Amino acid sequence: MRIGAIDDADEGPSGRGFSAIGLPVRIAVGSLIVALIAIAARMPSAPAPVPMLNRTGEVPAIVGTAPLRLTEPGIDPVRVEPGRIDPKTGLREDVLGRGSFSALEAPVLRLAVTRGIGAERAPGLFVLVARRAAMAARGELPLSLSRMVPRGVVATRFGPAEIAEATLSGPLTRTCTGFVLAQAGLRIDGFLCAPLGGAAEPKALACTLDALDFDDQSDPTASALFRQAKGRSACEPAGTATADPTGRTGSIERRRPSTKN
Repeated sequence: MRIGAIDDADEGPSGRGFSAIGLPVRIAVGSLIVALIAIAARMPSAPAPVPMLNRTGEVPAIVGTAPLRLTEPGIDPVRVEPGRIDPKTGLREDVLGRGSFSALEAPVLRLAVTRGIGAERAPGLFVLVARRAAMAARGELPLSLSRMVPRGVVATRFGPAEIAEATLSGPLTRTCTGFVLAQAGLRIDGFLCAPLGGAAEPKALACTLDALDFDDQSDPTASALFRQAKGRSACEPAGTATADPTGRTGSIERRRPSTKN
């Protein structure tokens, strides 16, 4: 009897009695787990963590003002902005400006001198002029480029410059001459607006670039390029105008005299 009782007791935890009691519990636990899984599936998943971008070096470094000047006479003062160095390319950009875009009666100049290895590799003229217009000068509003018409090439002291008639809009709308010229290690781009809303003539652009001067002991390469270009002036003295081989003056095409009787 005692042995039998011991055997029955040993059978308890794994016997039929425990199984009969534990089965409902296991069913309940399993149902709870299924319910929790269903609820979790319906809940919106948490967004994946967005890695923080390391923006160190992505913003151009602002440096001192370059010894860039314009020797061309004019009423409005010449403004040279602090230089900017692109951290990706190492190219330095210095911006020079004169005149207010909203002063329709006066000319407006805004140009950038980019120097360094690879400066001659640049996007198209449309992109350059749009970028120059959007980067407002101090005290000015950003401009937008709405239209551009290619006008060919004009000779300058730095070599041939691609030019185009550009329609810029801001406080008012003006027709200007966009330009870009480049040689190894140097690029000059921007726009020049003539008074009263007309596009600047190619000769006026050549004379403006002829008056551009730069001499920096810390950048002997760029300084040498400017010195070499001094002997290649493309600006004609007053009273010695010659025929425009392209048949255009600014944005106005010259009419050829009729040879018919």
